[in-house]
Order: sequence, then C-alpha cells, then structure tokens
Amino acid sequence: MTGNSAEYIEDPVAIEGKVTIYVNNEPVTVQIASISDLKELGAGYVISEGISDEIISVDAEYDNIYVYAKNPTYNSREVCSAGGTGFFTNPKKVASDIKITSENVSLATEEIISDVWKQTGGVHCSVLFKEGKVICKMSDVGRHNTLDKIIGYATLNKINCSECYIGCTGRQPSGMVRKCANAQIPVIISKAASTISGINTAEISGITLICFTRGNRYTVYSHPERITGFI
Repeated sequence: MTGNSAEYIEDPVAIEGKVTIYVNNEPVTVQIASISDLKELGAGYVISEGISDEIISVDAEYDNIYVYAKNPTYNSREVCSAGGTGFFTNPKKVASDIKITSENVSLATEEIISDVWKQTGGVHCSVLFKEGKVICKMSDVGRHNTLDKIIGYATLNKINCSECYIGCTGRQPSGMVRKCANAQIPVIISKAASTISGINTAEISGITLICFTRGNRYTVYSHPERITGFI
C-alpha cells in the first residue's frame, strides 16, 4: 500500500522452525531458529551455555542437532526471550589482551548489516572479527542463535575467540553477554542497547561492551581500556 494505491508483490520473508538440540543423546533445548548452519548452532549452544568446554562431534538432521561433548554438566534452565531455553551459569572470566580501535568499531557496524536483513528486515546478524578482518558472519531470526552459530563456527574450526571481537545487531542483555564470556570473546559491538544486567555481566566477566554504534559514535559500558586512545 502507498497512500490509496495498492498492488500485489512477492515479498521475501525470514523462515524459522523449531530445532531440538541433543547433548550425548539427551534433549536439552528446543530453539526457534533459522534452519541453516545447524552444526554450528548446536556446537555453539553447548559452549556458550557452559554445558561443556569440548565438542567431540556434531551431526544435524533437518531440525535435530546431535552434539557429543566431553563431560557435559547441566544447571537450572531458564526461558530466553528469544523463545528457547538456556542454563543458569556464572559467566567465565575472559582472559585477553586484545586491543581495538575506533575504526574497528565503525567497520564492525557496517559489516553486521547482512544481505538477508536488507531483504527481509526479519533477522539478526553477528560477525566475528580478528585484526579488523571478517572471520565469519551468521544470520538468524534469533539474536541468541547468531551468537551460538558464530561460537560454534569458531569451535569447530579451532579459532581462538580470545583473539577476536564480535559485532551484533541485537540487544545485549545478560544472556547474550554471558554467551560471549563462556566462549572467551573479549569485545562486543552492538548497534542496539544493553540492559543493566548485561552491563553488570560484562563488567564482572571482563568484557568490553560497546552499544549504540552509529558511524564513529558509540557508547562504552565496560572495560574501555581495550580501546586504543579511549583513556
């Protein structure tokens, strides 16, 4: 519709489905997710939720993901705002001496606008960077899932996340920040806002949390010492 004028068109929209993740043959969660990069989603979920630090193997069959992990542990579950379930775990401390620049922040802001988002407006995107270069980019209907896919990609490809930083389109509450902490990602850059719990989690875990990125303007909520020239 444009004013009083109407026409029928084909409009691209995002597609999602229910995905069940099994750990050592035990179902642990059902996530609403885009049906793509499922091995990465499963591996990343196990790492980011603190279930295990070591993935043995991952298999995916349409909407079922089978993760085999070393010595998995399960804490109390929580319902995530993205529609799935996670686990209550204390975030790990991030050990990293990485430094980034304001230029890195600006470039990350540009990269996180995915082609799928431009077409549909219905997905989130996360991008993993190292030394200013894109390592991988993942899109999904759920912001939590984009992180899990990134973390899973890094895990399966033996990438050291403590040497990287991540850009995200989505809001950064504690659940998002905790995932990065458990994966040892030291810097989060987001176009969106955070919450007080997200900021507190970033401060406690040692993560540099950067939000409201707009060109060369942004807000730093925690650990600004990682940004060259900030202080």
